[in-house]
This record gives sequence, structure tokens and C-alpha cells, in this order.
Amino acid sequence: MAGCGAKRPVADHRQPVPNINQPDTGSEPSPDAAKSGANNTSPPVNPSTAARPKRSKTPPPPLPAGYTEEGKASWYGEPFNGRRSSNGEIYDMHKLTAAHRTMPFETMVRVTNLNNGKSTTVRITDRGPFVDNRVIDLSLAAAREIESIGPGVVPVRLEVLGNVDVTAGFFTIQVGAFRERANAERLRDRLSASYTPIYIQTYDSPNGAFYRVRVGKISGEDAAHDFGEQLREKEGFEPMILRLDEISPAGASK
Repeated sequence: MAGCGAKRPVADHRQPVPNINQPDTGSEPSPDAAKSGANNTSPPVNPSTAARPKRSKTPPPPLPAGYTEEGKASWYGEPFNGRRSSNGEIYDMHKLTAAHRTMPFETMVRVTNLNNGKSTTVRITDRGPFVDNRVIDLSLAAAREIESIGPGVVPVRLEVLGNVDVTAGFFTIQVGAFRERANAERLRDRLSASYTPIYIQTYDSPNGAFYRVRVGKISGEDAAHDFGEQLREKEGFEPMILRLDEISPAGASK
């Protein structure tokens, strides 16, 4: 989800974070990944001094209606139905809603199934999907409208409706997800000497609790992607960029 112009991370994280992000399997990072993050002796990159494109003195206007993104869509129903969504409301799989990692809550998005041309309009109420090759998680009702229930995962085009700048706000990077809180705390403690802030978000999934470790408070999605590219090029890890929401109720996000 590339943005419009590079912006500079705020100063409350001091160095790039070795990204050892894992899908929500509850497993710890692989020994090789952990070793690479812990023992890398190359000098750290400081975002405050790294070369960046010059910024315009005036902020860019909100993105126009019709801003698009393409990727794969999945859907979710039971056993998430009736559980709390990331925006605080109760998820109803029979309503036209969806989960997205970075779009602001209440953003209205037209979703078109590129396999058959069918489309629906959803409201962003949740965070996810936490799988790298997917861009949106649809409710059961939305998946039914574009006929993606059977296939499960389909290619889609997302079109933001209205003048919403989906790249503005604060973002963070998820660097690990664990079933054991002690493992999340161990990762947090290892990184806290160099990076701040660090969050541990508890997610009470239908299969048990997960503890997600997230690092940084970065202003603008463009800067978050720049930061992620530094991690990719220097550390060899895949970043998972998420919007840092003001509302973060216990048990939220899927």
C-alpha cells in the first residue's frame, strides 16, 4: 500500500527493528531468525539521519475518491461472530464489514472480485488479516455478495470511497506473535534497550490467547513503508505494518 510521499518517522523509535514477524501460529521465531536479529554486528541505521527524499513544506491533500489497491481477500465468520472487533463493536458476520491492517476505521471500501466482476461495499471495523499475502478479510455477508465463500481466497480490487487519506496517522510494526506471554516479554526486553515504544497486544482468539509484539510509532504510512524497506534490505526480514489505533480494547483484532 504505497503512499504519496515519503515522510520521516517520529523520534520515539531510534533504530530499525530486526523484524522477526511470524504468522499467528503461536510459535516463536525460528532459531535462525532470532540469531540473526540478536547477533547482527553491522552498524544500526538511525531513521533520524538516514537519507530521505525531500519533503514538501505543505502536506499533501487527502487522496481522492477512487484510490485503489489490489491483492487477495479472505473472509471470516464463525467462531469470530459475536466477538469484539478492533474498533470496539461486536462483530456481526451478517453485516457488510471487513478487516484491514492499515485503513482507518469507518472507511468505506468497494471490493470487487477480479475473477467474476462482482462487487460489494464494506465498512472497515477490524484489523487483519495477519497473513502477508492477503490485503482484506471480509465478513461472511460481504464474501457471499462477491461469491468468494467457496474459493475462500480470491483476487480483489479495493476502492476507497470518499476523500479519505488512508496514509495519514500513526503506524507500528509487528515483530512477533506468541502463545506464551513470557516469550513476548523476552522479545520486548531484548529490543527495549534500542527501540521504543514497544507494545504487547493481547489477542484472545477462539484458539486461545496470543501476545503480539509491536514496535514503533511512525507518522504516516509512507514513512512506515520506508522504515520497513530499511528492515527488508538491511536485516532480511519481512515487515508487517499496522495502523496504531487509539482504540485498542482487550481481545480486539483478529
